[in-house]
Amino acid sequence: MLKLGAHMSISGGFDKAVQRAHSVESDALQIFTKNQKQWKAKPIIDDEVTIFRQQCVDCTIDPVVAHDSYLINLASPKDDMWEKSIEAFRIELERCEQLGIPFLVTHPGAHTGSGTEAGIARVIEALDRIHAELPGYKVRTLLETTAGQGTTLGATFEELAAIIQGVAAPERLGVCYDTCHTFVAGYDIRTPETYAETMEQFDRIIGLGMIETFHFNDALTEFGSKRDRHAHIGAGFIGANGFRNFMNDSRFAGKPALLETEKGEDLAEDREALILLRSMVATQPAATPVG
Repeated sequence: MLKLGAHMSISGGFDKAVQRAHSVESDALQIFTKNQKQWKAKPIIDDEVTIFRQQCVDCTIDPVVAHDSYLINLASPKDDMWEKSIEAFRIELERCEQLGIPFLVTHPGAHTGSGTEAGIARVIEALDRIHAELPGYKVRTLLETTAGQGTTLGATFEELAAIIQGVAAPERLGVCYDTCHTFVAGYDIRTPETYAETMEQFDRIIGLGMIETFHFNDALTEFGSKRDRHAHIGAGFIGANGFRNFMNDSRFAGKPALLETEKGEDLAEDREALILLRSMVATQPAATPVG
């Protein structure tokens, strides 16, 4: 079965995010390692690392996934923004390595008018440079599937494949499959048939083995709308049955699936969503996986 969890705040410390995840019976966790709305980051001290790692063990939270700052744009044609983004992303990777976080999720970026091919080339060049500057790192960059708004890259499987195939060290990359994003981008997962077709496309173009984590978000807007607005599981246009397909696909057993939906201070929404998702698992799984 998938390892379920949610994005949690690091307010009060990294260890507090782990405790929040544990309180809603999560198996996995996603965090920002810094303020996602700022370029600068306060250095992580050794004690923070020790406490965080011990909390993960004590609360049996594994894996932890990080998400980078939304300010970063590795596809930017503007040299100043591109250089600033490269520096910021390198720092994000360094923080993950320090904390022992195995995956860093990033949006591939937006070409802002330079064109898809130019944007992809820019991302490849940036990642190659960052990888060369950080040899031997264990943390892997996960390119997130996107909704297709504006000039953003990553809304088609082909665009993600072009980046992965273009870098010098493809083994340092993977994919984060966001259910809301791919659905509004035009990949249907609502029925066993459309789910199987979408997974077949992904496997043929990128390879299912490249998916290292999922973002589980229902869609507040309709199929193919290209509008990135998340809804709670079962309360959007995907519907509960779309997530049932993922929950019963044995090919993804052990992979983290993380909620990115709004919640109150008591985290009741996350708790309810995780209970709902676990209830979808068939008591007698099919002999062959969905898709």
